[in-house]
Amino acid sequence: MTYDTKWGTRTPVNPRKGFRIHLLVFLLATPAIWLTWYLTDRTYPWALWSTLAWGVGVLFHYLGVYVFQKNKNA
Repeated sequence: MTYDTKWGTRTPVNPRKGFRIHLLVFLLATPAIWLTWYLTDRTYPWALWSTLAWGVGVLFHYLGVYVFQKNKNA
């Protein structure tokens, strides 16, 4: 897979690096979301929904990068 830059050149995209960035942002943002929930109204755990949804997104990203890889020779 390549990415077209604004200068007309093509840059290869590393899907594993993209997944690691996605995972890192998830791991850094999730505690901030829960801290916001803790410091505001704690009657309903709304942060659970965003954590679960984003976690499913990270899981599918992992599966797409590491489990269901496209054959590069084809």
